[in-house]
Amino acid sequence: MNVGAVVLDIDGVLVDVENSYRRAIIETIEQCYGETVDRSDIQRFKDAGGFNNDWELTDAIALFVLADREGAELTMEEYTATIAGTGGGLSAAQAAIGESLPPAEREMVLANWNTDRHREVFQRLYLGDDLYREIEGGEPDGGNEGFIHDEPVLVDSSTLSTLTDRYEVGVLTGRPAAEAEIALDRVGLDLPDKRVFTMDDWEGGKPDPDALVDLGEQFGVDSLVFVGDTLDDIRTAENADEADGRTYYGIGVLTGGLDGEDGRQKFEQVGADRVLDSVTELPALLE
Repeated sequence: MNVGAVVLDIDGVLVDVENSYRRAIIETIEQCYGETVDRSDIQRFKDAGGFNNDWELTDAIALFVLADREGAELTMEEYTATIAGTGGGLSAAQAAIGESLPPAEREMVLANWNTDRHREVFQRLYLGDDLYREIEGGEPDGGNEGFIHDEPVLVDSSTLSTLTDRYEVGVLTGRPAAEAEIALDRVGLDLPDKRVFTMDDWEGGKPDPDALVDLGEQFGVDSLVFVGDTLDDIRTAENADEADGRTYYGIGVLTGGLDGEDGRQKFEQVGADRVLDSVTELPALLE
């Protein structure tokens, strides 16, 4: 790959979020509905597509929990497969639940579905008391240290130094800006604001290619790579390649929810140009 720029996702690439964002999804559902969710189910939604936003993923799981209580004859596997087959994301989840229930039961689900409550609980758990006050401007319920502090770094300083010395570097993430800044500070990656695209910077979210194309235009290079840990990251690179005159390579890493041979096969099935064990292998690949 002869490229002039590298764009990195954060979650699952630079930091491990298994015990932070994904834990927050599970515990939000438990606090709001008293139900448990398997961690493997979270990956089903990620694979289905359109769930770059973990708040919306939590909303989709809540819909399933509520529909199950109302007698919907729908397994989690069927639910996520239907979502994948109808475009992905929360709107597809709502449609799938709507089709699985009679009108009265469907209305009951929607009446008990509180997305504002999901977000509030999620942020309290994830950020912890101090950051919740600072970022959300609200008063926490007390006693939350914050899962954000349990995000091991997945990249070493020498890898980042090599990349920033040899290539133009940007970041494209589904995190809110404040949370992206915290993660980038933790890994030691200092970039100009205009080269960091977050949830706050573009409406579409992955796999919408606009933010990646914008970075390509900023860099002014003929080709670049986008490194991510989900299938939607690969789809984002493919969509950018179709939308722009530059060449965009999608590279999957096996340090997020997709791992092992099964993860490698899933990446390859959606067209990943390469699959790496971790982002630390990227400099050697590009050489």
